[in-house]
Amino acid sequence: MLTKRTINIISIVVPLLVLAMFQVKFEGDFDFLPHIYAPINALTALLLPIAIYQIKKGNRKAHEYIIKTAISLSVVFLGMYLVYHATSEETKFGGDGSIRYVYFFFLITHILFSIGVVPMVLHTYFRAATEQFKKHKKLGKITFFVWEYVAISGVIVYLMIRPYY
Repeated sequence: MLTKRTINIISIVVPLLVLAMFQVKFEGDFDFLPHIYAPINALTALLLPIAIYQIKKGNRKAHEYIIKTAISLSVVFLGMYLVYHATSEETKFGGDGSIRYVYFFFLITHILFSIGVVPMVLHTYFRAATEQFKKHKKLGKITFFVWEYVAISGVIVYLMIRPYY
């Protein structure tokens, strides 16, 4: 069972693990992974509004299934992302001019929100799992927008840097 303590530990460990993967390099050829995990982000971005639609229709089981699927996809994404960054050199954005500012805006906001979205998703899920539905709904409204932004901005960053892979 997911507990608040577990959520707090995961919320600290995940960003530290991501940071560590940028510092340590392992052998392996996983340069293909961004082309897989970016579509996973896109699928997550598509699923989240469907989950909201289902709960608004009163279909709690469908909502729960879709959210669990989105969480699972996010875990798969995170695993692939960690493997890629632990085995591959950093890809530099090669664009010039104002597009460079656009890219870095999306990249920086994506990174910042992705750090915050992990505890938000877990706390929102915890509130549903413990049947604290009023609290779940209140936090879920915020979590939805942050998670959706992280998923969409991740795809945008991928599309903008893709020519430089």
